[in-house]
Amino acid sequence: MTLDLAAFRLAKSTDTTDFEQIMLLHERQVYRTALRLLGNVADAQDAAQEVFLRLHKHHRSFDTSRPYAPWLYRVTVNVCRDTLRRRRPMASLDGVEPAAPAEAADAVERGEQRRRVLDALARLPEKERAAVVLRDIEGLPTGEVARILGSSEATVRSQTSKARVKIRQFLRRYL
Repeated sequence: MTLDLAAFRLAKSTDTTDFEQIMLLHERQVYRTALRLLGNVADAQDAAQEVFLRLHKHHRSFDTSRPYAPWLYRVTVNVCRDTLRRRRPMASLDGVEPAAPAEAADAVERGEQRRRVLDALARLPEKERAAVVLRDIEGLPTGEVARILGSSEATVRSQTSKARVKIRQFLRRYL
């Protein structure tokens, strides 16, 4: 079942099976996005849980004539913003583990590169981090990112460009 079909059925039903299906389909996506925005495993897990609580609470208000994915991203970004407002400064990314290694040396290098990129993301201002995560990492079109973040396409392009420059500068210090 596609996300939009499941969302349509969810908006029209009281059956929790449809909601569970949406959760199973998208819990990893929501968690990954939250981890990239928050930079902390524990906060990302809490945020993902909060996202699905909010979706369940407000699923009847979903406009079934619109795609579901942007709404899911919007709720995820809003929960992450709320989390960031409750805590400052951004926590360390020490709890992020690299993927299982094929070879130990390659795995260490990949893990180090990943940690540096996540550290660079963590140092970005909130709006730039959200724009670059949604646009460059999640691969959403600029227009969709603008709708999710409630800004113009020009602002998203500007924030993404600034974020890329800052990430490059941060990573050059390690080369």
